[in-house]
Amino acid sequence: MASYIFRRTLMAIPLLLGITILSFAIIKAAPGGPVSMLMDPTMKPSDREKFEEKYGLNDPVHVQYFKWLGNMAKGDFGNSLIKRGVPVSELIMNRLPNTLLLMIVSTLLAALIAIPFGIYSAMRPYSKLDYTVTVGSFLGIATPNFWFGLMLIMLFSVNLGWFPTGGVSTLNAPFSIWDRIHHLILPAIVLATADMAALTRYTRSSMLDVLKQDYIRTALSKGFKEKKVVLKHGLRNGMIPIVTLFGLMLPSFIGGAAITEKIFAWPGIGSLFIDSAFQRDYPVIMALTVVSAIFVVIGNLLADILYAIFDPRIEY
Repeated sequence: MASYIFRRTLMAIPLLLGITILSFAIIKAAPGGPVSMLMDPTMKPSDREKFEEKYGLNDPVHVQYFKWLGNMAKGDFGNSLIKRGVPVSELIMNRLPNTLLLMIVSTLLAALIAIPFGIYSAMRPYSKLDYTVTVGSFLGIATPNFWFGLMLIMLFSVNLGWFPTGGVSTLNAPFSIWDRIHHLILPAIVLATADMAALTRYTRSSMLDVLKQDYIRTALSKGFKEKKVVLKHGLRNGMIPIVTLFGLMLPSFIGGAAITEKIFAWPGIGSLFIDSAFQRDYPVIMALTVVSAIFVVIGNLLADILYAIFDPRIEY
């Protein structure tokens, strides 16, 4: 297992390097560029040359890239252009815990609801509950996050007043776990809905294929309880395709969380990315692109490891 994980990790290094090259090239080709954000439009040409020399902006592109890559390897993403003097790594680290909290809670919520419903739908196909779960899954997949979030705010925050409209905690209030949970409920539900719907469909489809296998029918014909056969023998094999979805869910939360965090004023890296894009804060955009790429690689690596755990044959 250790050698398998080591090989998969080595394969991720060229992928990350390719992503950094592509991200750097796109940012350099963007209209205006970071130079226009730093320089005074009335600056004299001689002063402009001194400015470019000071920050290495007149170096060849490949030299600038390797300097940026070397600093990034040391954890130095530079300083924000909008918040002068504030390191980008500090901005990300201040917001990353909020995004991770939202991701973990929404993932657990999606898994705890979707997997049992998917298993039961596979055990009782074409029943009333199966049709209900299927319709609910299609609605969850088709419903846009931003619309669903706004509807929840209008209903539960504005009309009923049960939940706050946004934020991670109540302003000027002492720390309270219940206050954090109170603010977390609505954005977690919104973020989990689409993944919950997709996970239910994957679980149902996978378990239907497994329950048709000969070894399942043989175990049932010998008198073993259906619940024990499904959960002990069928679920292990049925989880293999579902693992792929979990691996893909991790990086997708960054993109999905951006809209959800913005709607609920949740101070995470998703909303930071949107704000930086509108303000053309290029160092923050580049850093968040790399962080998102790392999440993608970690998600795929976790999927590969879970594959090997559920099916040892894959390791070989």
